[in-house]
Amino acid sequence: MENIDAARLQMAFTLIFHIVFACIGMVMPFFMVVSHKKWLNTRNPIYLTLTKSWQKGVAIFFVTGAVSGTALSFELGLLWPEFMKHAGPIIGMPFSLEGAAFFVEAVALGFYLYGWKKIPETFHWFTGIIVGISGVMSGILVVSANGWMNAPSGFDYINGEFLNINPVKALFNPAWFTQALHMTLAAFTATGFAVAGIHAYQVYKKRNVELHKKAFKIAITFAAIAAILQPLSGDLSAKDIAERQPVKLAAMEAHYETKKGAPLYIGGIVNNETQEVKYKLEIPNALSFLAFGDFNAEVKGLNDFPKDEQPNVAMVHYAFQTMVGLGTLLMIAGMLFFVAKYKKKSWFNMPKFWLLFALLAPLGFVALEAGWIVTEVGRQPWIIHNIMKTKDAVTPMPGIVFSLYTYIAVYTILTIAVTWLMARQIKFLNSVKTNEA
Repeated sequence: MENIDAARLQMAFTLIFHIVFACIGMVMPFFMVVSHKKWLNTRNPIYLTLTKSWQKGVAIFFVTGAVSGTALSFELGLLWPEFMKHAGPIIGMPFSLEGAAFFVEAVALGFYLYGWKKIPETFHWFTGIIVGISGVMSGILVVSANGWMNAPSGFDYINGEFLNINPVKALFNPAWFTQALHMTLAAFTATGFAVAGIHAYQVYKKRNVELHKKAFKIAITFAAIAAILQPLSGDLSAKDIAERQPVKLAAMEAHYETKKGAPLYIGGIVNNETQEVKYKLEIPNALSFLAFGDFNAEVKGLNDFPKDEQPNVAMVHYAFQTMVGLGTLLMIAGMLFFVAKYKKKSWFNMPKFWLLFALLAPLGFVALEAGWIVTEVGRQPWIIHNIMKTKDAVTPMPGIVFSLYTYIAVYTILTIAVTWLMARQIKFLNSVKTNEA
């Protein structure tokens, strides 16, 4: 295996795992503080049991997210030294601020975990809110750094040198807002449906039904709101990509020819040799409208870009279709929940309702991973869009493949350990008698 392929695989493998841990660590504190608030308001012991169970989950994912995130920061320097040599002074600010947010999160989590009956109840609850807010801020800052790779700004690039650096302008690069908004909503959607699905499955199996129903309603409320808002965020992201990375948009839709009034492709199988997309559903003029707000706007095709500056079209197209398809499915499921909550309460007594949400549990994370594939693979061959190619940033150190194997082994063990710990938490919840909680 070539060094650059091993480096890419290691980075992708680490990110795939870290994103899951990080998203759960960002979002679960909000479930925890809502349950905690309900306990303070009602003194219903079910909410206290649920809060303490979720706080253990928050602690576990805080640790795993921190460990996997630290590994990523090492990888940036070790695998991509030429990138960090130039990008470090420009996007160091979001990473520094992310460190500060992480510090606040760690301190607040310490107060929350060990503050029961030791500090005033309201202040104790408030420390949980700080955990959630600082976790989300950490995510936004990291995504801002990634946004800079897609929309580099805050410097002048003259004769191969990065001059006149402005880190604030780099932090607030043109892509940061749309990417951060899309990612934050995706985190709430994916985590919410995953947590809700786990509790829905317990209800379906008739295990401690009252407790799991309450847990489900808290998690799915966040997830449903985020899923319903996500298409608006997606529209903003698509318009941003159309303006700044037209080759990525062309790959997302597998459009080879430049067209005015370009159609939107749904599904289909890409044939890069014949430059066709077979078995697709085609909506006339829709891509031009979605990308530029004009049904007759021109959308550049892949053939207008040099071959060596095009990403893997099939991979980007399939990932994009997966993300949009699953996102739409979760949005519909979110609407179904609100219909059940306000109009059709009888649905909560139907086993099929709970089975549906149990089956949806992993789909948010599948959509989230697909979205990151679109973002990262769609930018290739650039590591800094239109400035530095990925092949020019990789380390010259040989033997990266052994590092890749080590990371696969470590992250597999980490995933098994976290899954086992979570299974123990569910087993504990099922064993609790709610009137004794």
